[in-house]
Amino acid sequence: MSKRDYYEVLGVNKDATAQEIKSAYRKKAIQYHPDKNPGDKEAEGKFKEAAEAYEVLSNPDKRSRYDQFGHAGLEGAGGGGAYSGGGMNMEDIFSRFGDIFGSAFGGGFSGGGFSGFGGGFGGNQHTTRKVHRGNDIRVRLALTLEEIAEGAEKKIKVNKYVKCPTCGGSGAESGSGYQTCTTCGGTGRVSRIQQTLFGQMQSVSACPTCGGTGKIITKKCNNCYGNGVVKDDEIITVKVPAGVAEGMQLTVTGKGNCGPMNGINGDLLVVIEEKPHDIFRRDGDNLLYDKYISISEAVLGASVEIPTLKNPVKIKIPAGTPAGKVLRIKGKGLPSVNSYGKGDILVSINVWIPKSLTREETTILEKLGESPNFKPSPTKKDKGFFDRVRDMFD
Repeated sequence: MSKRDYYEVLGVNKDATAQEIKSAYRKKAIQYHPDKNPGDKEAEGKFKEAAEAYEVLSNPDKRSRYDQFGHAGLEGAGGGGAYSGGGMNMEDIFSRFGDIFGSAFGGGFSGGGFSGFGGGFGGNQHTTRKVHRGNDIRVRLALTLEEIAEGAEKKIKVNKYVKCPTCGGSGAESGSGYQTCTTCGGTGRVSRIQQTLFGQMQSVSACPTCGGTGKIITKKCNNCYGNGVVKDDEIITVKVPAGVAEGMQLTVTGKGNCGPMNGINGDLLVVIEEKPHDIFRRDGDNLLYDKYISISEAVLGASVEIPTLKNPVKIKIPAGTPAGKVLRIKGKGLPSVNSYGKGDILVSINVWIPKSLTREETTILEKLGESPNFKPSPTKKDKGFFDRVRDMFD
């Protein structure tokens, strides 16, 4: 099933401000919060859908790529959206966005547990622990034009924080490094009752002492020293869509640094670089190529071979072709990253003027120079250099 438009999900216009997007998400999150809709799978789905939309639209880079390329722009590198392929669970949503609706009804949604007025919505209380998110990692990936034309699957070695293999990310020595939290009695939750104008309101939130785990570390892991993460290398596969350009950023979700204390991973941000090409220059989806021909080929015309990023092709140089003439080879350029079209190869004709001549060649050219056909006599049909440049980009 295809995904809905993210702006439609949140009920905002495409020119909505960051604050409008945040407010719209808060409204949807409160409306479909699982504590307010216990056992309602449809509401749970809409709750996750709204979080997915906010994850993208609240991130300037992801929003820019989504506006330009739609959902495809988020999937090209293994999922730019945080929820593609299953993404975040409820715990992830509350850990990332809980503060957005944490003040609703005087704190009723604090940490994800909502009890409502006098316990009216208390049938499905659940409180998630505070989850730390790891930092994003930005790397640069240099590609050839050939790789850009076809798309590529590249393996990148990244040195980053990963879950500690000794303690499994807990930060405590296995089995014996914990004690029950005395603040919450091991439940991981603390409750608070407030008297409001609307009556008694109870809120449940993650325990501030243990972060919702119900346990306190008493003996730290000797490998990670209680952080739950260690440095290590990881080989990450990045799928690069065809047609990417210099400076474009791809997001590989969940491949950044691991968050401490069994936290969630940040993202790997891959910035595209283009390697210089030996013969082509890039202009958008078009490739520019300089072709040198002789004076005789320019006057008489010729069939010449032009390279492409795959196999060479032959084109005809019309008789009387002037220097600076641009010939277009359709569909042999680069694919467009956001459509099915392809650019062209623009061949700029350069007439080769020899720098030294034999006596015989000099005599021949002097005779030709006396011929009326070789004397300049431009008409309105003969375009100057600036006109040809303008035509090339029309």
